Amino acid sequence: MTLVGWLQIALVLALVVACSVPLSAFMARVYSGERTFLSTVLGPVERGFYRLAGVDPAREQDWYGYAIAMVVFSVAGFLSLYALQRLQNFLPLNPRGFDAVPPDLAFNTSDSFITNTNWQNYSGETTMSHLTQMLGLTVHNFLSAATGLAMAFALVRGFARSSATTVGNFWVDMTRVTLYILLPISLVGALIFVALGMPQTLAGAVDATTLEGAKQTISIGPVASQEIIKELGTNGGGFFNANSAHPFENPNAWTNILEIWALLLIPVASVLAFGRIVGDVRQGRAILAAMAVFVLVGVLVVYWAETSGNPILAALGVDPSAGNLEGKEVRFGQALSALFITGTTGTSTGAVNSMIDSFTPLGGMVPMFNLLAGCIWPGGVGAGLYGFLVVAIIAVFVAGLMVGRTPEYLGKKIEVREMKFAMLAVLIYPLIVLGFTGASVLLQTALDSMNNSGPHGLSEIIYLFASSNANNGSAFAGINGNTLWFNTTGGLAMLLGRFAYVIPVLALAGSLAAKKKVPASAGTFPTDGPLFVGLLVGVIVILYLLQYFPALSLGPVVEHYLMLDGKTF
Repeated sequence: MTLVGWLQIALVLALVVACSVPLSAFMARVYSGERTFLSTVLGPVERGFYRLAGVDPAREQDWYGYAIAMVVFSVAGFLSLYALQRLQNFLPLNPRGFDAVPPDLAFNTSDSFITNTNWQNYSGETTMSHLTQMLGLTVHNFLSAATGLAMAFALVRGFARSSATTVGNFWVDMTRVTLYILLPISLVGALIFVALGMPQTLAGAVDATTLEGAKQTISIGPVASQEIIKELGTNGGGFFNANSAHPFENPNAWTNILEIWALLLIPVASVLAFGRIVGDVRQGRAILAAMAVFVLVGVLVVYWAETSGNPILAALGVDPSAGNLEGKEVRFGQALSALFITGTTGTSTGAVNSMIDSFTPLGGMVPMFNLLAGCIWPGGVGAGLYGFLVVAIIAVFVAGLMVGRTPEYLGKKIEVREMKFAMLAVLIYPLIVLGFTGASVLLQTALDSMNNSGPHGLSEIIYLFASSNANNGSAFAGINGNTLWFNTTGGLAMLLGRFAYVIPVLALAGSLAAKKKVPASAGTFPTDGPLFVGLLVGVIVILYLLQYFPALSLGPVVEHYLMLDGKTF
């Protein structure tokens, strides 16, 4: 670790926070339906969409209607994206003549992009036509992100309202997020990326001559427009198989900084906007402080582990002073690689600028733990906020048990009904990850997909389902996921990780909105200070370590000790 490396990390994080503060104020106005500086231009467009869709923006929905609208919209998105992939060989904008995507892969990819997972069991540059990339994948980068933010602020309204029967209008929320937040930033960001060297063209490929005189075909396409929303919407699905390690997706240090900034921007701004909407900015700061603990500790562990190097490689004669550079781009360095991987798994982005499969065991354990916890620090677009609020409800319940009072959070009594919804959401994750992992290690067809045996191979399988379940999309990259088994089970994990989690959250929003706000009293546990931040951190560590400790100890921890002993795995 070096001082320059830490200064790079600090610079990027400071840039994120500086931009998140004004954006949070803007987001709060958008969600409250107030006029913004973009209303003059985008207001007529917004109203036009409502007329075309037959939506009355003044008519709100209860939590059940909100959930039904979200599910129906997602089903329609799945069917359209599946059809686009299966028919791409008959459709235009296919300059390289790619065939139809196989049924199981199309199923997995459709699940992936409608759930904001963007797991890719394919190489984009050799599988998807330009039409599929633009009309299918890029469009869902916007819509799945907008859906996540809409659901998050439905829960926030549950806290902000008193004795209410509605939590908002899904169609209005999704439209406003897309028009006022995602599109404007993406338009500016895409132009900046083009100026910094990213391709943006409808051409299919260019031919080049190598230094040896051989001919090479290099894929190109509309990269910049997909790259910005891939990061901004915490989607992560790249145009190329190498993702943000590819020189066309991430040409230089400036694009690398902007990509990290983009993937952290809206999650951080969402937390601060939460504080504004509930009428107490200190509440948002407390949640953000708890998130920051996990981000900073994660960056520290990864940076330390990767700069410490690998004793096994040192024994083979590799200079240990450079640390572990395997799988990393030297143009980014270990510091920003550590921040990128911590940020991309602490959110539900899943984009990578280095290969996690090549990390040291402890370096790889940080992104795995982030995924097992649901990618909630600072979280995906929307998903991180509502995931962390669920944990906050559990934390205040624990605090209430300790002092012998009915727990309260933001003026709402947390009772049996709310705890049932919160625990239902929390317990879904380990059931999916451990259940599918257990089934996979018993099947030879699944074991045949592993490139590594022993604890590292187990880590690859756990990571696959943790990534799918948390709607992240990153991979250890040492496992072949493009098989009937993993395409199917991975797709199911994505669907359950999204909808089986968020429907209890929406039910929680409805239950909270119906409650009357009670004023704080002398016995109310304060949720805006260091004590609550510490309680949140402690509850998260205990909750997720208890759920996953056996799996973590059999994977990364055993790998670490094998590495120290100089043994391969």
